[in-house]
Amino acid sequence: MLTLLHLLSAVALLVWGTHIVRTGVMRVFGARLRTVLSRSVEKKPLAFCAGIGVTALVQSSNATTMLVTSFVAQDLVALTPALVIVLGADVGTALMARVLTFDLSWLSPLLIFIGVIFFLGRKQTRAGQLGRVGIGLGLILLALELIVQAVTPITQASGVQVIFASLTGDILLDALIGAVFALISYSSLAAVLLTATLTTAGIISFPVALCLVIGANLGSGLLAVLNNSAANAAARRVALGSLLFKLVGSLVILPFVYPLANLMDNLPLPKSELVIYFHVFYNLVRCVAMVPLPSQWRGSASGLSAMSQSWMRA
Repeated sequence: MLTLLHLLSAVALLVWGTHIVRTGVMRVFGARLRTVLSRSVEKKPLAFCAGIGVTALVQSSNATTMLVTSFVAQDLVALTPALVIVLGADVGTALMARVLTFDLSWLSPLLIFIGVIFFLGRKQTRAGQLGRVGIGLGLILLALELIVQAVTPITQASGVQVIFASLTGDILLDALIGAVFALISYSSLAAVLLTATLTTAGIISFPVALCLVIGANLGSGLLAVLNNSAANAAARRVALGSLLFKLVGSLVILPFVYPLANLMDNLPLPKSELVIYFHVFYNLVRCVAMVPLPSQWRGSASGLSAMSQSWMRA
């Protein structure tokens, strides 16, 4: 029970840290972000790069999606470029997974310490809001570390290990569990880092780890839909379009998981790093390949939005 409480508190800390970063970034760079995003809509490559850049700033593809959906709801950004920006955000959060594999245990307390000094000393100034961003980034890093620490004892329980041992061949079931990981931890990034940890410990096989990563990406799409369930129709279309992209990408890559695992298994790298690199390159290839498609899939996103609205009313 205490372990579960630790996990829930770490997830709450992650949500709060993301909120603090998003609030601070909007107060400091809000006008510039609107300008960058509005200018990027003219060309898809610029919109894609804007998604990567904003995600690097706010440390969360879900936060970027929420920013973009708010702009779409205000008619500041159209649906097609918004979907391209969200694709860039997926690449941005995958790159952050690679960065977080380095030992950054020193960075979290440093960001929180400096952030508190700036925020309390100059709360209403630009420096104070940058301090807010620093606090949020530090909390996000701390929360991700705490989530992995809290889940590790759970995964070592005999009953849970029996469940993991059963993940030996059903790629759809494995991907579904990866999506559940992302939903529980409120972050595909935390789910991917946890998967890398489980692979290193030998609790799951490498092919299963790849399926969990694919499922975690799908879970982040579900999170975006849930976060925007109460938003207007325009905002929901962005989240549903992002989920549609991830669903199609998952269905395309899942049949090739075992050949890819056999190919990557020959690389002279630790399994945990291979999991992270797969996460990065999977999102990079998937998103770059789908950049030309949002204008064609706009109708599908609108249809899904109408269906979801009817379901909610029912």
